[in-house]
Amino acid sequence: MNATIRQLLDTADLLLADTGEPATPAATAVPARPTALAVVPAVSTASTASRYRGAAFALRAALESAVADRLTAHRAPRAIREGTQRRAFLWLRGCAEAGTARRAKAVWSQLCLGCHYHQYEIGPTEDQVRAWCTEVAAVIALLTH
Repeated sequence: MNATIRQLLDTADLLLADTGEPATPAATAVPARPTALAVVPAVSTASTASRYRGAAFALRAALESAVADRLTAHRAPRAIREGTQRRAFLWLRGCAEAGTARRAKAVWSQLCLGCHYHQYEIGPTEDQVRAWCTEVAAVIALLTH
């Protein structure tokens, strides 16, 4: 598992574990190099729904990165690696076990729904995001071994 995937999983954990207290630099793990995740110290000011949606975004990005790494390791064509995620998941069937590819596509689809915002819908719940976190970690472990 590369450092970016680990940082994304840690970010999702931080967003789920927010206690509502102000974040302190010593208590928050911020990546050493500046990234889009550098806003993590401000998570305590975010609403619960937006924290859960943010965790879903981090989990989806981690999964997509693991799939891209697997495709790169199996020398998938550039058009597949840099194309849509639908293409990547179709190609993944030839690069990983069928069950792993199905699990990856299924959890990615659920994460996409959790990331999508509508004014008339309630965002993902804590239990949903925790279940996704467990599944994403398991799929990433299968993809990186």
